[in-house]
Amino acid sequence: MPDFIQLLPDAIANQIAAGEVVQRPASALKELLENAVDAGATQIQVVVKEAGKQLIQVIDNGKGMSPTDARMSFERHATSKIRTAQDLFAIRTFGFRGEAMASIAAVAQVELKTRTQDAEVGSLIHIEGSEVKKQEPVAVPVGTSVAMKNLFFNVPARRNFLKSNPVEMRHIVDEFQRVALSYPEIAFSLYQQDLETYNLLPGKLSQRIVGLFGKGIQNQLVPCEEETPHLSIKGYVGKPEYAKKTRGEQFFFVNNRYIKSSYLHHAVHTAFEGLIQADQHPFYVLFLDIDPATIDINVHPTKTEIKFEDERTIYAVIRSAVKQALGAHQVMPALDFSMDVNFQENWTKNPQTSLDVDREYSYKTYNTPEFQRASVSGWERLFEGHAPQSTSQQSPGFSDQEQELLTFPSRATAGEVTLALQQEAAAGTGTTFQVEKSYIVAQMSTGLLIVDQQLAHERILYERYLKQLQSTHGASQQCLFPTALTLNPSDFALVMDMLPELTSLGFQVEEFGKDSVVIRGVPAETQVKNEKELFEGLIEQFKNFKDELSLDKKENLARSLSKRSALKKGQKLDTQEMETLVGQLFACPNPNYSPSGNKTFVKLDLTSIHAFFAK
Repeated sequence: MPDFIQLLPDAIANQIAAGEVVQRPASALKELLENAVDAGATQIQVVVKEAGKQLIQVIDNGKGMSPTDARMSFERHATSKIRTAQDLFAIRTFGFRGEAMASIAAVAQVELKTRTQDAEVGSLIHIEGSEVKKQEPVAVPVGTSVAMKNLFFNVPARRNFLKSNPVEMRHIVDEFQRVALSYPEIAFSLYQQDLETYNLLPGKLSQRIVGLFGKGIQNQLVPCEEETPHLSIKGYVGKPEYAKKTRGEQFFFVNNRYIKSSYLHHAVHTAFEGLIQADQHPFYVLFLDIDPATIDINVHPTKTEIKFEDERTIYAVIRSAVKQALGAHQVMPALDFSMDVNFQENWTKNPQTSLDVDREYSYKTYNTPEFQRASVSGWERLFEGHAPQSTSQQSPGFSDQEQELLTFPSRATAGEVTLALQQEAAAGTGTTFQVEKSYIVAQMSTGLLIVDQQLAHERILYERYLKQLQSTHGASQQCLFPTALTLNPSDFALVMDMLPELTSLGFQVEEFGKDSVVIRGVPAETQVKNEKELFEGLIEQFKNFKDELSLDKKENLARSLSKRSALKKGQKLDTQEMETLVGQLFACPNPNYSPSGNKTFVKLDLTSIHAFFAK
């Protein structure tokens, strides 16, 4: 019987492995940046063209490689980080498997230039599809430069599945931010299409956070630090009032390696319990330093998942550290057990002091300002023939000072007061009225209709915006004063990607310098008090839906804008507005449910009403 099993050629094996390691340009950038950090670089420069599809180049001033090491770096499972299996339990570097460079070289055209400190000349290696095309000496500075060109040039199917340039650029920026955060002592720079996006100088972690996310984040940082025998925690958490509904600004680093862990995220979220809503996520950048022997990082090709030996202890320490940080900086209520009550002033010893404090902090003891009033005698003559006769009569038992407060007595009789109360009570008994400024109750021949005004308006706006996006035509209202808005690079790339759809909705948004846009118009039927708040909320909601739901861009945008622009609970409506809202709701193709899937109305028929009273 013939043998069928045979070893795959190296080129095919590399190409198969590349499918796991290199998923998109951002994956290749992550590997190259980590190699530069492992090489001991103090300055790292990244050049990106066509969102990484054309070029990703990483230049560092690390220790470089010899000609032999430069050639061996492209071999599978060739690494300088580990020698034995025991080394896996003491890993402090990013790379250790020796797969990244071989995988990149299998699906791209790679040019490597490198030189060590003691070498006079460096080495140049050019590889295409795992095949070495050129290797020769070259004059280069100390360090390493890796240029990856034409990613997936030999795998057309993979290249066709890449997203648009703004989307891929957003992923690149995310990977850049993670590596830059993990090493604030290293200078990083990012160039996109020959334009400088980031120029991060070496410094403290707080400076690095401000450099990446903008100056607006400076006021919301709360330092967090905890030292235990099991692990040490340091970093920053954001104040509760700046929490967002989207995830993306939450960073966990274990031994300076970025990881994703919903379990540890829940620990931070629990520490904010009572301070933020359940669907909000706080900002945090937390570094965990733990013994490498107690973790396993070799569980996923991207090395973003870690297995911990004792997850519960880490969970408890993180939760306690964040809670302590929030309490120490007066973000949340905390009890001070170190306060000595014996040295506190006793306010009850001095009656006058106690009275002054009570007057200051109690609305019930508010007194009219003490000043001399001018004489008001003879004012009746100004209104002779009109004023009632009883106004000049002083009520018995009142002093002169108390009488001054009763200068405008009520003319309402007991019958008039009763009639007014009856009219007020009957004001909400029409065919349509509002309950708690949140629900609309409409009378029908078969019973009652209870409508949630916010959810109903979301459905109406969703249908309207979706129609505008499909027809690429939406009315716009000009802003009296255009609003300039500075975004972080990832949000800016997202806005540039959504620009045609935003125009279809009625937004007039233009690029306004580096990572900035100017808003000149908003959708015509949108009630806008703050254009900046509306636009930032739209971006945040869009990212939130993108993370939770698999929607196309137009549907996601329609959902996001309808949720941000809809009537909110607590907003008072008149009868005409309520009737119009109910009419527009039932004109929708699907009025029963909001875009999020919640009921927009509940029908209460007469049979159910009779049953309440056992008729």
